[in-house]
Amino acid sequence: MNLKIETKNDILIIFVREERLDAHNSGDLKTKMQELFTSGTKNILVDLNEVRFIDSSGLGALVSGFKNAISHQGSLKLASLQPQVKSMFELTRLHRVFEIFGSTAEAVENF
Repeated sequence: MNLKIETKNDILIIFVREERLDAHNSGDLKTKMQELFTSGTKNILVDLNEVRFIDSSGLGALVSGFKNAISHQGSLKLASLQPQVKSMFELTRLHRVFEIFGSTAEAVENF
């Protein structure tokens, strides 16, 4: 999976550089978030700007990351969801679980 990782204001930002977040690659994201939280990272922002499609595996990886964040007294937030991806979060009601922001800059301000 193609991920770009940056740090801004003590927030680790993961840019998902894939058009699809599905069963073929979501395990990589899940593993990366788990490694980061285990190594002491507290705040992770996942930028999904390039993701055009997400399935249940992709959603599951993000939910797993959210649970990991809570268990490590951290937080996981999402930014830059495309309309199709955002509709999946609304359909599954996960938009009530995650803090979702329109842009990375907006999300960084709200940590």
